[in-house]
Amino acid sequence: MSKIRVFQSIEETRDCLGDQQYIAGDEIATTAYLAQQLGKPLLAEGPAGVGKTELAKALADSLDRPLIRLQCYEGLDETKALYEWEYAKQLLYTQLLRDQLQQTLAGARSLAEAADRLADEEDVFFSMRFLLQRPLLRAILSDEPVVLLIDEIDRADAEFEAFLLEVLSDFQVSVPELGTLTARQRPIVVLTSNNTRELSEALKRRCLYLFIGYPSREQELNVVRLKVPDLAPQMAQQVVELVQRLREMDLRKLPSISETLDWAQALVALNTENLDQKTLETTLSALLKHETDLRKVQRQLGRIDDDDEVDWDDELRRRGR
Repeated sequence: MSKIRVFQSIEETRDCLGDQQYIAGDEIATTAYLAQQLGKPLLAEGPAGVGKTELAKALADSLDRPLIRLQCYEGLDETKALYEWEYAKQLLYTQLLRDQLQQTLAGARSLAEAADRLADEEDVFFSMRFLLQRPLLRAILSDEPVVLLIDEIDRADAEFEAFLLEVLSDFQVSVPELGTLTARQRPIVVLTSNNTRELSEALKRRCLYLFIGYPSREQELNVVRLKVPDLAPQMAQQVVELVQRLREMDLRKLPSISETLDWAQALVALNTENLDQKTLETTLSALLKHETDLRKVQRQLGRIDDDDEVDWDDELRRRGR
């Protein structure tokens, strides 16, 4: 078995994440390093689109580990997250082994005796060959170390959150037919939350906590330059400047770094050379995801109220200097 790769320092953690085009500040690099060193899950909270899921992906790529992802949603239960028995496959094997079963049950003097003989063969039909592994069990039974991403845990019900406590405490699960299954290689676990509901104290207590908010102007500009290198430097500055100003407005959904990158890529696709009034009006949907937000910003741009018309191109150039 090849040697398991680990981060040796906070600085190495930051550099390795940077090699995967993930710009990590001191807090992110430190928390990621400690999650690995202490063997504790990392809970990353913050607005949607700020890079929480990307952090898990960057960790997996940095450490050359497979990424196993469990996408949470309302109604997610233990069966969908952990395992299911492949009943159709069990039935097929039962039909194929019918003759063998008849020989096993031949001569039984009562139903009770037949049931006892059949019970002795249960291990054949309730074994790993019939166990359909879902993400949590795949991570626990993996022969190689993995990164387990439990994405948007706040979307799942409180009952599922409680079920996770055993997994995150001991990295083991109980399968009634097979007993307790313990992790062969302890995974690095990253949970993400968009803060749509409060998570339990029991879950938080088992994790290292990391809040990832909107980036500063300088951080966002660095990300745009890294991820969208074809965007002209002046345009990149204007894009970041406008997004930063939009986040100061009372909007239903503030644009995150993912929307910033979408907008920057859209401007490159349109061969935009200047961020003028018309370009702003026709591409705002890459940034804003609600009609009320669009109308509010368009009003500021002067599209709805002509008396409030603003030359945003000159304004952005001035503020960008």
